[in-house]
Amino acid sequence: MSHLSRGLRLALALAAVSALGAGAASAQPDCSGLPGHAALTTALKGSVKASGGPSNGGLDLHMWATVVNRGGEVCAVTRTGDGPGDQWPGSRVISAQKANTANAFSLPGLALSTANLWAATQPGGSLFGLQFSNPVDTDVAYAGSAASYGTEGDAMTGQKVGGVNVFGGGLALYDEDGIVGALGVSGDTSCADHNIAWRTRAAQRSASTRSRAASSPTTATTASFTTSEPTGRARAASAIPAAAATRPRWRPRSARAARRCSPLACGPCGAGRPTGPPFCRGARPGANRARARAARGARARRER
Repeated sequence: MSHLSRGLRLALALAAVSALGAGAASAQPDCSGLPGHAALTTALKGSVKASGGPSNGGLDLHMWATVVNRGGEVCAVTRTGDGPGDQWPGSRVISAQKANTANAFSLPGLALSTANLWAATQPGGSLFGLQFSNPVDTDVAYAGSAASYGTEGDAMTGQKVGGVNVFGGGLALYDEDGIVGALGVSGDTSCADHNIAWRTRAAQRSASTRSRAASSPTTATTASFTTSEPTGRARAASAIPAAAATRPRWRPRSARAARRCSPLACGPCGAGRPTGPPFCRGARPGANRARARAARGARARRER
C-alpha cells in the first residue's frame, strides 16, 4: 500500500510539472507596440519585388521576416511567397537570428544593425567570434510542421530562438519611450536584405502613423519607430523625410564596381564605413590599400 501511495504521489507530481511546463509554453509574449503577423506581412510584401514591391538591388527573391520583442521572444514570423518553399527555407531561421541580434546588441541610445557588426566580426576584428556566441535553439527553430512556417501558427512564435547573425537585414525597433524589439529579414543578398529591412520598417511606421491619425489627429505627427542609422546612432524617425527613409541606403558604386564583386559578397554594405571591396557607394577604389600603406609607413617612421 505504501508503495502504491508513493507511486501515486510521484505520478501526481510529474503531472503537475508537465502542466506547469505546458502553461509556460503557451504563455503569450508581450508584443505591445510591435507589428502583428498581418501588419508585418503587408509591410514586407510591399517592400519586395517578387510580391509587388520595388527592386532592392539584389536577386529580387521572396523573403522571410521575423519580429522579436525586447525580451528576445518571437512575436511574428512571415513570408512573401504562397508557401514555405517559395523562398529559401534556410532564411527563415536567419531572419530570426537577425532580429535577435539587432535587439540583443542595441540600447536605448545606441542602435546597431546587423550590418554594423560585419566588419568588426571579421578575422582580426575587435568583435571576431561574436557570431559564434548565443547559438540558435534548434529545438525552437525547427519545431512544428514546415507547412505552418511563416503563418500565425509558426512554432517559433512566443519562443526565444536566439542566434547571432552579422550581415545586413536586422534593425532595432524603437517607439517614443525607447527600444521595443527588432526586425530581421532574409532571403536575398545581404545588401538587399538590409534595404528590404529599411523599407519594411518604414512601411510599418507609415501604416501605424496613418492608423493613429484616423483615431487621434493630435498624435498623427509622431512616428511609431525610430530608425537604426548605418552609423549606429538612433534618432527620431519623424526627423527623416519619407523618401529618404525608404530609399535604399547602399548600392553598387558603379556598374563596373558591381561586376567586380559577387552579389553574394555584400558584407560591408550597410556598414557605416565600407571596409571591404569598393563596391558600395562612397568607397573609393584602392582606398583600403592606401590606408594600409599609410599606416605601415607611419609605423616604420616611428620605429626609425
